[in-house]
Amino acid sequence: MLILGIESSCDETAVSVARDGREILSNCVLSQIDMHTIYGGVVPEIASRKHIEAIAALANQALEEAGVSRKELDAIAVTYAPGLIGALLVGVNFAKAAALALDIPIVPVHHIRGHVAANYIAFPELEPPFVCLSVSGGNTLILDIRDYTDTRVMGSTRDDAAGECFDKVARVLGMPYPGGKALDDMSMGGNPNTYPLPRSKVSGAELDMSFSGLKTAALNIIHNASQKGEELKLPDLCAGFVAAVRDTLVPRTMEALRQTGYGKLAIAGGVAANSHIRAAFQEECEKVGAKLYMPPLKLCGDNGAMIACQGYYEYLAGNIAGQELNAVASLPADRGSWKNDG
Repeated sequence: MLILGIESSCDETAVSVARDGREILSNCVLSQIDMHTIYGGVVPEIASRKHIEAIAALANQALEEAGVSRKELDAIAVTYAPGLIGALLVGVNFAKAAALALDIPIVPVHHIRGHVAANYIAFPELEPPFVCLSVSGGNTLILDIRDYTDTRVMGSTRDDAAGECFDKVARVLGMPYPGGKALDDMSMGGNPNTYPLPRSKVSGAELDMSFSGLKTAALNIIHNASQKGEELKLPDLCAGFVAAVRDTLVPRTMEALRQTGYGKLAIAGGVAANSHIRAAFQEECEKVGAKLYMPPLKLCGDNGAMIACQGYYEYLAGNIAGQELNAVASLPADRGSWKNDG
């Protein structure tokens, strides 16, 4: 089965062609990073306009690279939630028009489920059930993946996403957008104990997280040093910040793995590219004899391949929409099936 996958939830326009949910025939991504770097973050209106300019040509490129004609497509999968509403609408409306013209089904895909599915591409042997930590600029979730289309939230952030905190702290430090990689690079060789930074706990919800206090503490250190004319030890501050995020994510995720007894853990989302976090999960999984799945860096960020892959399983489950499909800016990961939410 050939599926065209479309992703436009934020600042990457991405289109991919996949066969049977696991074989990627093309994966075209057009980033807008250079455009948004000027502003230190994503400007929604600019993102939407750039999606409009790029999506048709990118779809043609994906088909050409896959060696597939339009008439050979069996369905079109598209991210419909969550994300920037204007950006989502570009992808959804393009998918609706293409599906109408080709007389094929539209398969709505939840963005978080797409990130989880990046692991199916990288690891063909991976099958549910397993625990997945989905951690990015917009979401931080510990998920119980019971089946390909049955996802339950075990823990989540109560405020900021981990990736958002990386970007905001990096921006104040004058690092380029997106700041996660720059901050990770700067942390190499730094002393994580130089600057005291908090680790959150949510009373009565041991798997939930909070990052707003950590972000505020880091920003206060930066601003206080600036006001006093003191020089910051940047590698140390970055190392301490990464360690605090790591110490928040890793123990809770490992506890979720223990509770389920699955013995399989996957990591997904942009922050899954962080070298310290990847190393920590590798170490912890080796200690308990659990199998760890971490997608390659090219599949950690937003891409159309993950949407095409998850779209295959949504199609098999009957999660198909028609021209009534609409974009949804915010939607919990355990309510990701259009037939239940539309």
